[in-house]
Amino acid sequence: MDTYRFTIEAKAPPEVLFALWTDLDRMAEWVGGVTRVTDVSGPLDVAGTEYTVWFGRMKSPTVVVAVERPRRFRSRFGNWLLRGETETTFEAIDGGTRVTEELRTIGVISAIAAWVFSRGSYRGSFEGELRAFVNLAEREVASAPTDR
Repeated sequence: MDTYRFTIEAKAPPEVLFALWTDLDRMAEWVGGVTRVTDVSGPLDVAGTEYTVWFGRMKSPTVVVAVERPRRFRSRFGNWLLRGETETTFEAIDGGTRVTEELRTIGVISAIAAWVFSRGSYRGSFEGELRAFVNLAEREVASAPTDR
């Protein structure tokens, strides 16, 4: 089992980041290759909820393993190319949130695929997707109306 960890700071509160992370209708906005999400069995803030993420015709069944709104989201996913668990934490810091994503692979093929996706910060890489997620959240916070 290989483990990859990526950390980035966001100028947005944990609640905003967690809500965006668990909005499956918007996943394709930052996860490269996602074409749709189907078969959602329940709310994403409940352990045991299942859903299927599609990358074209390739599907990745996913189950929520643990969740602590708005601090932690852990899921198990898998298909022939990439299987494992991912845990994302949202830690409040001065001026925003520290987002940490940790991915643990299962199997040799997954280890090879994850090694490829862990290199660089291009759009489909793990780091690139995390950066795209934070950029999206920060744009939304900056454009949100403020109460006066």
